[in-house]
Amino acid sequence: MIQTTFTDRAVMAELVAKMLWEIKAVHFNAAQPYKFASGMASPVYIDCRKLLSFPRVRSTVMDFAASVVLREAGFEQFDCIAGGETAGIPFAALLADRLSLPMIYVRKQPKGHGRNAQIEGNMPEGSRVLVIEDLTTAGGSMFKFIDAVRAAGGVVDHGIALFYYGIFDEGALRFADGKVKLHYIATWRDVLAVAKAQKLFDEKTLNEVEAFLDAPLAWSGRNGGISSL
Repeated sequence: MIQTTFTDRAVMAELVAKMLWEIKAVHFNAAQPYKFASGMASPVYIDCRKLLSFPRVRSTVMDFAASVVLREAGFEQFDCIAGGETAGIPFAALLADRLSLPMIYVRKQPKGHGRNAQIEGNMPEGSRVLVIEDLTTAGGSMFKFIDAVRAAGGVVDHGIALFYYGIFDEGALRFADGKVKLHYIATWRDVLAVAKAQKLFDEKTLNEVEAFLDAPLAWSGRNGGISSL
């Protein structure tokens, strides 16, 4: 039986942002920017995997995820939930349980032995699959999993990320071109709003973070990182 609470969209975003701050899953540091594998310099960093270690937070976030899916996609739109290796796997299991649906997981690449499978679990041909990740920046990693599900005969029209960067035009274009509707709960704008309201940082840091969110590649270029993707 599905048990979930339909909470106002803005309230869910604010509460998730507050929870991320509370469990120290998000960080601001404009003075010593984080450097990502892409070469981008960023004053913000997030680790959504920490959600798994806090049961009350984890349960609330997954209730919100279920609410977002049911509200924005519908009640009978999916045949299974797919999690991407590795961070998406536990969240797929939790969401599948909330929505009373089967769960599969998708490897980053075929495992190279045995059946050489990339999809683990039971996914009949034509299954309508919801792909979940803990977070997505511009959708690149999520589409690796979406493409694998589609290649195996699944139908993917929707994806969900618990947290979406929401600052790259490339992301919106990728999902539009790939014909996938992306659902999410919170973004960096929500996290910044909480940081401002609670005065978690000095004004200079908050202004630098806002400047990054407004123009991430330009900010990266000014701070020792790449200036184009």
